[in-house]
Amino acid sequence: MTNEVLGSVRGLLPMIAERADKVDESRRVSEQVIRELGDAGMFKMLQPRRYGGTESNPVHFYEVVRAVSGVCGSTGWLASVLGVHPWHLALFDDRAQQDVWGHDDSVLVSSAYAPVGRLVPVEGGYRLTGDWHFSSGCEHASWALLGAMVVGTAGRPVDFMTALVPRSDYRIHDVWDVVGMRGTASNEISAEDVFVPDYRIKRNYETAQLRGPGQKVNRGPLYRLPFATLFTTAVAAPGVGVVAGCYERYLTFMRERVRLSLGGGRFVDDQFAQVAVARASSEIDAAILQMDRNVRELWELAEAGEELPMGLRLRVRRDQVRATERALDAIDLLFKTAGGSSLSRGNAIERSWRDAHAGSVHVANEPERALALFGRGAFGLPVEDNLV
Repeated sequence: MTNEVLGSVRGLLPMIAERADKVDESRRVSEQVIRELGDAGMFKMLQPRRYGGTESNPVHFYEVVRAVSGVCGSTGWLASVLGVHPWHLALFDDRAQQDVWGHDDSVLVSSAYAPVGRLVPVEGGYRLTGDWHFSSGCEHASWALLGAMVVGTAGRPVDFMTALVPRSDYRIHDVWDVVGMRGTASNEISAEDVFVPDYRIKRNYETAQLRGPGQKVNRGPLYRLPFATLFTTAVAAPGVGVVAGCYERYLTFMRERVRLSLGGGRFVDDQFAQVAVARASSEIDAAILQMDRNVRELWELAEAGEELPMGLRLRVRRDQVRATERALDAIDLLFKTAGGSSLSRGNAIERSWRDAHAGSVHVANEPERALALFGRGAFGLPVEDNLV
């Protein structure tokens, strides 16, 4: 199948690239860019057809994410994170989906999944209080998916949940001023004793078990895939795209470079530079090929209505965190071999280096935990984790 959204988004890439410096300086992706990505179909690729979406093959979604990230890391990150949330919302009770998309199917949803909020059961739902860090693109969104713990009568957590909350029930605090991915505006959200009805609450364990009320109305294969696959790959894909885009710009820039040190001569004639390019390109290719292979295999199994084996789900997480590691290895190599010219603020190599490293610190990109989970599974030990 052709990726029609990619064709539409490609026409926006020169404009997004031209604005990348301003995005980095202002710490904002403009409303116009978000709107044009929406018009191109970016944010509806994983949205149910019942609400104007296309229920696309997720491999195509990540392909678009990498393309956008290749010209602006912050814009690509928002395209990915805001674009994956319609998939998660589709797992909620249909009343929750109706609340969000019933009058406008272009409404966007942000998230802060860390279960730092506190949910207290009351009649008909829960009272929610909390402060959440790092809700990427929250200023572009009208709703938020917020992680929280249900507190029992003894004051101890008894369950982990995700609450869907409208913009009117929380406050946004502009605190995002960081070294990389500066334009994602991943600001803080706070809520104080707001009511959340039962149908806008979803158990994390239930999601990890591939169950949810939304699947009763959204029956396509897309909604039989694991949260861990869709979300963690959405967090890894922008970094890989950033590095892939930087690699292409690196080649263009370095072809014309003449060394002023190390004996002079053209950079492209240096055998060490040639080896560095080979290593970096191989790391990028391996990252993309492994991630796409795994998601494609899961998609094909879901299309066929077959079980999604735990071994494959663990492999997805293994290769997703390795993709981030591979991307960092590649960008570090490019940054180093570009020499002093990569140090000046505002050049594409410097910004890509910052963006790739900033995106890598997201908890979903933490390698050791994910790799240990794969190892447990490979040894036949039980694996219990909501991000598998």
